Amino acid sequence: MAATPAHPQAPPKPTWDPRDPVRPLLRPTIRIRLTLLYGGMFLIAGILLLSIIYLFTAQALGDSASELPFKVIEGKVQPTTSWCELPVQGTGEQLDHAVSACLQRQREMALDDLLRRSLFALLGLSIIAFAFGYAMAGRVLSPLGRITRTARQVAGSDLARRIELDGPDDELKELADTFDEMLERLERAFTAQQRFVANASHELRTPLAINRTLLEVHLSDPGAPVELQQLGKTLLATNERSEQLVEGLLLLARSDNQIVERKPVDLAEVASRAIDQVHAEAQAKGVEIRGERGLAVVQGNGVLLERIALNLVQNAVRYNVAEEGWVEVTTATEHGQAVLVVSNTGPVVPAYEIDNLFEPFRRLRQERTGSDKGVGLGLSIARSVARAHGGRIIAEPREGGGLVMRVTLPI
Repeated sequence: MAATPAHPQAPPKPTWDPRDPVRPLLRPTIRIRLTLLYGGMFLIAGILLLSIIYLFTAQALGDSASELPFKVIEGKVQPTTSWCELPVQGTGEQLDHAVSACLQRQREMALDDLLRRSLFALLGLSIIAFAFGYAMAGRVLSPLGRITRTARQVAGSDLARRIELDGPDDELKELADTFDEMLERLERAFTAQQRFVANASHELRTPLAINRTLLEVHLSDPGAPVELQQLGKTLLATNERSEQLVEGLLLLARSDNQIVERKPVDLAEVASRAIDQVHAEAQAKGVEIRGERGLAVVQGNGVLLERIALNLVQNAVRYNVAEEGWVEVTTATEHGQAVLVVSNTGPVVPAYEIDNLFEPFRRLRQERTGSDKGVGLGLSIARSVARAHGGRIIAEPREGGGLVMRVTLPI
C-alpha cells in the first residue's frame, strides 16, 4: 500500500490574536522595523559623511600648514606662489597686511578644495544609499509580492493555493494569514456551490425526463382522443421549455467560473457545428446563413464555446425578418485575438435596449413570458461563457435593423 504524500507543514500562527485590540508592545511591526532600518541607515550615512569630511579637512589643513605661500631670505620676503603678492621691501605694517592677505587666500583655496571633495563624497554616498535602500525596500516588500502572485493565481480559479507566509508576526504576516483564511472559506463556498449544482442538475432533470417520457408514450397511442393529444402536445411543449430553462440555469451557474481545463478549440469549427444545428430552423423560416469562417484557435472548453455560437446563431435566426432575411457568421484572428461575429437582419433595436438583452429572462420589449422563441437566457449564457474564457461580447444595432454580435477571446 503506497504511502500518501505528506502535506507541507504550515508556517506557525501568530503568537497573538489579530482580533484582540490590545496588542503586544514589543511586537515586531512593520513600522518599528522600518523605523529601525531607516534610522540606522541615516545614522550610518551621517557617521560616514562626518568621517569623510573630517579626513578631508585634516588633509586640507595639513597641506596648507606645511606649505607657506612665501619664504624669508636674508630678511627679505619672497613669494613662492603666483597668487601671493608680497612686497620685497616695505614697512612692517605693509608686510603684515600682505602676509594676512596671502594666508586668507590660502584658507579660501583650502575651503574650496574641501567643498569640492565633499560634494563628490556626497554624490558617491547618495548612489550607495539609493542602491542599498532599493535593495532593502525590495526585501521588506517581498511578502507583498508573494501575496500578489498568490492572489493572481487564485483569480484563475486555483482556490487551493495558499500564501503560507513565514517570518515575524508583523502586519504582513497578519494580512497573509487573513487572506489564507478567506481563501479557505471561498474554497468551501465554491465546493458547496458545485455540489449544489450537481445535485440540482439531477433532481431537476429526472422528473422532467419522466414527464416527457410519459407524455410521449400517451401521444404515441393512436386511439387517444384528439383533445387529449392536443393537451399532451401542449404539456410536452411546456415540459420542453422547462427543460431548456433548467439546462440554461445550470449552464449559467457553471459558466460564471473561470475555465480550469483548457484545450485548443477552433472557433470556425465551433461556428460550423452551431450552424449545422440551426440549419433546419433557418430553412423553415427562409433565413439564409452565410459568411466566411477563418482559422481562429483559442484555449478553452469546446462545449461552452459551441454554446456561445449556438445561442447567437439561434437568436439571429429566430429574431429575423419574415422575408429575405439572412445571418452572417464570420470568424477571424485580429490583433492577437480570436473574433466571432454574428450579424443578422431583423427588427430595429434601440441602442438603449442593448444592455437589457444580456440580462437573464429579458427580451426586446418583453421581460419574462409571452414568447416561444426561448427562455431568455441565451445572451446571458453567452456573456458568462465569454467572461469565463477571459473574453467579452459586444452587441451593436445594425443599420436597417438587426444586431451585430461580436465575441473576442484571447488566443
